[in-house]
Amino acid sequence: MHKLRTVFMGSDPIVLPLLESLLRDHADTISLVGLYTQPDRRQGRGMKLHENPVKSWALAHGIPVRQPDKPGEEDVQWLRDAGCELLLVMAYGHLLRDALLNVPRLPPLNFHASLLPELRGASPIETAIATGRRQTGVTLMRIVRRMDAGAAMDRELVDIAPDDCRESLAAKLASACVPLFARALPALLAGEPRFVEQDESRATYCRILEKEDSNLDFAASAKELHERSRAFRIWPGTAFDYAGQRIRVGNSSYDEAPTPHAPGTVLESGKDALSVATGRGTFVIHFLQRPGGKMLPAADFLRGMPIAPGSVLESRPMKALERLAT
Repeated sequence: MHKLRTVFMGSDPIVLPLLESLLRDHADTISLVGLYTQPDRRQGRGMKLHENPVKSWALAHGIPVRQPDKPGEEDVQWLRDAGCELLLVMAYGHLLRDALLNVPRLPPLNFHASLLPELRGASPIETAIATGRRQTGVTLMRIVRRMDAGAAMDRELVDIAPDDCRESLAAKLASACVPLFARALPALLAGEPRFVEQDESRATYCRILEKEDSNLDFAASAKELHERSRAFRIWPGTAFDYAGQRIRVGNSSYDEAPTPHAPGTVLESGKDALSVATGRGTFVIHFLQRPGGKMLPAADFLRGMPIAPGSVLESRPMKALERLAT
């Protein structure tokens, strides 16, 4: 059987289960001839160059790696010389030019971590959690020159559990790519992939997250504050200001029962949690962290930095994460 000469473009560890599957499950039909990923970055106190996990995986499996700052004309020629027939992309970080997309004989495909046309853009995993969705997924779509607007070939649904954070949901979505590609492969081998155009009337966009997205506005609902807290647990985090310090929030929960207190009012400051009144319900914080300190259970944190009941925590505005297509 003919093996599709395939090039993969990706920079985030979310792609690793799919890459493993290409070698493990589809060795008879897929020949992975190259991998594109972001250039090595300087990290840590010594600012030494570090390769990302995707590059490390490729080198360990003998896959040629290319790392241009931005794919250009020489990459178009490289794909031609490699005999690329199928281009697969996920979490790569570049909009690809037409000359490059036109090299493979099959339509270039992208795995996008949402149920398109919802949540096109840069932060679909975090935004799905932060906006309270209970289901998301991965869409396999044709790459076009508009962001995540290409026609869809298939999609795989993924449930969002109440305790999912960005990392746990990303792991589910990574695994979902494996059966999604397996279903698509027969049509690709036959040269007959079929696509359904997206419904533009339902399209929404999510943006690049910023440091200021750590803000908490206690006038919002307790549920919204909790959803943001678990969505942004690693970065940018969520935090409030108290006694001149920025206090980071760890694990949290919420109670939707109404409270007569003004938003931001500390209701309880005990051994289990710091409970704060919101615009609707109570935001219950179970772990907290001072600048330069460790994330601590509420009881340990409050012993070292008491926050008295009746104190009013400062709110900061929270920017919208999702917008309708314009």
